[in-house]
Amino acid sequence: MSEYITVIGGVNMDISAALTAPFVPADSVPGQVTLGCGGVARNIAHNLRLMGHEVKFVSIFGGETFGEMCWRECQAIGLDLTLSERGENLRNGLYLCVNDQTGDMIAAVADTDIVDHITPTFLEKRIGEINAAATVVADTNIPVESLQYLIDHCTGTPLFVDTVSTAKAPRIIKALQQSQSKRLHALKLNLMEAQAVTHCDTAMEAAQRLTSMGVKEVYITLGSDGVFCSNGSRHEHLKAIPTRVLNTTGAGDAFIAGLAHAQMCRVPFPECAQTGLKAAHATLLSLQTVNPDIKKYL
Repeated sequence: MSEYITVIGGVNMDISAALTAPFVPADSVPGQVTLGCGGVARNIAHNLRLMGHEVKFVSIFGGETFGEMCWRECQAIGLDLTLSERGENLRNGLYLCVNDQTGDMIAAVADTDIVDHITPTFLEKRIGEINAAATVVADTNIPVESLQYLIDHCTGTPLFVDTVSTAKAPRIIKALQQSQSKRLHALKLNLMEAQAVTHCDTAMEAAQRLTSMGVKEVYITLGSDGVFCSNGSRHEHLKAIPTRVLNTTGAGDAFIAGLAHAQMCRVPFPECAQTGLKAAHATLLSLQTVNPDIKKYL
């Protein structure tokens, strides 16, 4: 088996605003606006490159200026884009977020329709190289049918899935229900997403529901309360690392990158979750969505 990781999902141009004064509804507020390449899957891939892994990135980039900028930035950080495409007449994914003075998100808008073009047919053409990876990571920006295809066709390769948001999280549940194998190696959610897809109140109840559906390992992030993880028979609540938070955006992406890194390093469950917490901790300490020094925190 090859020692590379395949990451599948969205790539966005991120427009981020960090307020330097209290938020006032329906009014302009002083702050700093930055522009950069992002997207859940792209952030995961970037983190994994910084952790020292070879990464094959599977996505669709827009054919306009933002798509070109993101393509060049992904090349510059060393991602292998041979399994990705440029959509001539497609608009690149866009993500707009506003964070308050403490770094917490006030609001965000994700325009990621382009990812709908990552269809089962798109993946089928690449499944040989996807399956040859040591680990596969996908986000739920891709369609339900594509998630189902990966669940059924990532045979012998551990598949990790990040649920992205409460709006996108139900996709992985539908994919599991519709799949033939009904097997998923690892699922990472935050508590709101877990509650939304299981209709359970607690992390323990949600994890039990998810493992009963075929998820081998469940990781429910709890913000400053750490992470709850379960493999069905063993349940652990790991405390968060005390952090002076500068920015919360990207912490969840770093967490699942840390899990994939731990998988590559043969770190067993549930100790692998500690690697995820360390990666998230590094991201919270950085004003950037991806901390360029993340490796030194692992």
